[in-house]
Amino acid sequence: MTHQHIRTRPVGEGDRVAVLGAGRSGMAALKLLCRLGVEMRLLERDEKKISVEARAFIEQNKVQLICGEHTPQHFTELDFLVLSPGIPVAKISPLLPDSLAERPELLAEMELAWRQLRGEPVLAVSGTSGKTTTASLAAAMLRRQGLSVFLGGNIGTPLSEYVLDGRQADVLVLEISSFQLQTCSSFHPRVSVLLNIAENHLDYHMDMREYIEAKFRLFRWQDEGDLAVLGRGLEPLVKRMPIKARQVYFAPCSRFSRTQLLGEHNQANMEAAYQACREFGVSEEQAAQAVLAFKPLPHRLERVGEKNGVLFVNDSKCTTVTALKVALEAFERPVRLLAGGKFKGGDLASLRELIRERVHVVGLFGDSREYFEKAWGDIVPINWSPTLEEAVRILAAGAQTGDVVLLAPATASFDLYANYEARGNDFKRIVKEFLS
Repeated sequence: MTHQHIRTRPVGEGDRVAVLGAGRSGMAALKLLCRLGVEMRLLERDEKKISVEARAFIEQNKVQLICGEHTPQHFTELDFLVLSPGIPVAKISPLLPDSLAERPELLAEMELAWRQLRGEPVLAVSGTSGKTTTASLAAAMLRRQGLSVFLGGNIGTPLSEYVLDGRQADVLVLEISSFQLQTCSSFHPRVSVLLNIAENHLDYHMDMREYIEAKFRLFRWQDEGDLAVLGRGLEPLVKRMPIKARQVYFAPCSRFSRTQLLGEHNQANMEAAYQACREFGVSEEQAAQAVLAFKPLPHRLERVGEKNGVLFVNDSKCTTVTALKVALEAFERPVRLLAGGKFKGGDLASLRELIRERVHVVGLFGDSREYFEKAWGDIVPINWSPTLEEAVRILAAGAQTGDVVLLAPATASFDLYANYEARGNDFKRIVKEFLS
């Protein structure tokens, strides 16, 4: 079956394009633009974020580099503006020219690369939580069937790097965030997966409505020949947001009982991946083989080690209140919970019953202690430490056989760490020292 992909015009020779942000996504976009023969400008507020390799590329290819605070002058005489993920549209819009005719078209790096594809089918995964695991599971299932797969997008490898590489995969599995979707104007997956929606990134999006609308852009260009795979809880939203694609709903089930993945949420992720991959001919047996061989991803309910019957689990990727609920529900054993960091919003009080039922003590670290203490201070013992290391040592010292010491911060990491990976790696270091 062939599908017409509706695109606005691809970026090409003679266009004037600015890239905002010199991280991996921004540099991948810049390298692709260089090949396309456009006039390039790189805008980066923090000059220290430009790597030695990036600076060499910029100088070699005569890219106009502008560092420091962005001003309206930086956004004049442009055809396109490529935004790196994590730069809010609302922050940049006031700096753009007032005249619509003079305004550049805003593009996510994903959209820029999408317009250069050669018709490869895309399986795209989004949702508040579970995206990376589901996308990785889908890639594993497709490979088990013998297909060549590119796995990338928000998961680590920008789509621009795939386009530059020149190889052609049978299927592209792309994790895509609300940040990217907000500036995707023609992105048309063959199969779209939307796992769930809960309060998140309200420090980035103006409100929940904007966040939901961004997520549903995943289905905007799909037609009756495409497939939308949706979490069962999304039905009320789907009724309000018309989707032309065929729809399949999924929920946690015991189809894949032989697995190394913890928790009911992972049963849902496995089912979502399977429903998406069936569209490409994957059998239940092939999916089961992929699930059995699949190892939990780092920082996602990752077992770090066990000592005297006390299990240590790293769920540093737990950056929201919803993700904390999922993490707590994955354990029957008593939880000694490590939480804290840059709070992104959400209703901690909604977890009171779960905390009362499953958590024996909370070790807070870093920022946001006031949010946690206010929500749970009267129902569970709470300690606070300035560092994660101190918090781990306090909780580990009081742990008994059968307990789990769980890092599930429910926050972003930026108070103490560069990202959630750095936070999770530090936890693993601390635990390994404790276990040795």
